[in-house]
Amino acid sequence: MDVRAELSFLRVSPKKVRLVTNLVRGLSAQDAEVQLAVLDKAAAGPLTKLLKSALANAKQNHQLEPEQLYVKHFLTNEGPKLKRYRPRAHGRAAIIRKRSSHVTLVLGSRGAAAPKSNAEAKPAAKQEAPK
Repeated sequence: MDVRAELSFLRVSPKKVRLVTNLVRGLSAQDAEVQLAVLDKAAAGPLTKLLKSALANAKQNHQLEPEQLYVKHFLTNEGPKLKRYRPRAHGRAAIIRKRSSHVTLVLGSRGAAAPKSNAEAKPAAKQEAPK
């Protein structure tokens, strides 16, 4: 069972957010929460809030315990840019792009994997073509 949570229009550049998301991808949900708590990056605070929201969704909507969950996908996409101008020499202007991010978190459940059947799959018998 996968649990999704999304954060849109985060006013941190996607490049900086990806530094944080790459650290916690694949960790258990509790380990990811600890890792984000000690990380000294601007994106760590909002991503911690996003992770807690996803854990609350899992518990409330799907009755999953946080111990079973891990960070399956942590996607960071570009959001819209705010364009500002800075005056430069000789009447010119330089564009300043204030970037934003859209972040999607998907938590997967380790314990609820699809059960495998005990019977081994037998290879299909080869049929010979008539000669």
